[in-house]
Amino acid sequence: MRKILLVSSAVIIILLLALFLLAQPATETIPYTVKGNTGAIELRHYPAMVLATVDSPGNDAGFSPLFAYISGSNKARSKIPMTAPVITSEKIPMTSPVVSDASSMSFVMPAGSSRDEIPDPLDSRVRIVTIPERDVAVIRFSGDGAQQDVDAKISLLQEGLKNAGINAVGQPFLMRYDSPWTPGFLRRNEVGVEIGR
Repeated sequence: MRKILLVSSAVIIILLLALFLLAQPATETIPYTVKGNTGAIELRHYPAMVLATVDSPGNDAGFSPLFAYISGSNKARSKIPMTAPVITSEKIPMTSPVVSDASSMSFVMPAGSSRDEIPDPLDSRVRIVTIPERDVAVIRFSGDGAQQDVDAKISLLQEGLKNAGINAVGQPFLMRYDSPWTPGFLRRNEVGVEIGR
């Protein structure tokens, strides 16, 4: 009985270690500076960054052309390292009766890259966009990033900013840091929104 308990414990430890190693990001993460907190909200400053972006009807349809782009489907035929996070956002109408069901997915180019250093895409769906430095309010959460979880965290973020008297400057977006193969409870997800300085 004792031998079975020892073997079972060893197997569980090995499995937990394997899960932990799988959950470690193998990609570069864009640097930021934490400026403060208000409740569960972290206030950050991000440097300027370059994004490869695809507008799509949703459901992560932008992933394939973006992955092809960083895998060498660009005018320089060069591979670009994958970085985290992958950013998705919805274009939410500001006033009625404007209607838009489009969303976008973006891969962040390696830190410190300028637009001139990034090769032009071959696929016309991929756009290269430069985002100036900015301040962003963020709430982190785990899980698979199901829409209802994202919506709940966005509501929490918006309410927390309102209560703190901090103005959002744009629309909320989702940042995913881990591969789809990482178990949900080990994934790092964040909802964020640009805020006024």
